[in-house]
Amino acid sequence: MGIGGRGDDVYTIHHKGLAAVVSNTPLVVYDPTRENVFAHEQVNETVMREFTVLPMAFGALFRTEEDIVELIRGTYDALRDVLAKMEGKVEFGLKVNWDRDKVTAELEEKDDEIRHLKEQIVSRTTGSTYFARMQLGRLIETALTDQADAYIREVYSQLRDTAVASRANKPIGDRMIMNAAFLIERDREAEFDLKVKEIASKYEGKLSFKYTGPWPPYNFVHIRLKLERGEGATEAVAS
Repeated sequence: MGIGGRGDDVYTIHHKGLAAVVSNTPLVVYDPTRENVFAHEQVNETVMREFTVLPMAFGALFRTEEDIVELIRGTYDALRDVLAKMEGKVEFGLKVNWDRDKVTAELEEKDDEIRHLKEQIVSRTTGSTYFARMQLGRLIETALTDQADAYIREVYSQLRDTAVASRANKPIGDRMIMNAAFLIERDREAEFDLKVKEIASKYEGKLSFKYTGPWPPYNFVHIRLKLERGEGATEAVAS
């Protein structure tokens, strides 16, 4: 059913072999609540089982069906091009987290410079340790960044051969070191899934992996609506 909780049917509006999947709704601004986002995603996921989907951004509204047909007509060639690029492909999300305190403790044991400086701070009985502690903090942050980058490079290198494309998104919070999306051929889903499981097994106890999908290619298709003087312009881009 459509967004808004009214039970509106979802239907399609067609133009020259392309179709927009829509439902009727009042012209209101919808907040991205759990219920509203779920309705939006559920429609996308249902359609993608049988068709190639170019997902619109959440909350896109049009006044009339004619406006939607005009959108398709005005961007027909671009939409066909992007659909061809996305045909037979799906998106998977991969988030990698670590225990920052545990990694820091390991670095303090393994890194000679960090270990020696920490020992000096602990053993010092007179004088200020302020500057030494500042230096220690900088060394640890640099070492953490280097270690995180090494893990990320390893994950990408293991998954690169099975992915058509990847996109790095901003990590969320201190525990997350990687927040990525991968575009995968449908017939290579099992192969990609196996690769992710192999990496997760290799780093068990050090890294935790959250693996989601398949999704429509949210991170690889950008349909931008520009409103200028009451007239709409649209751009469709695959990246």
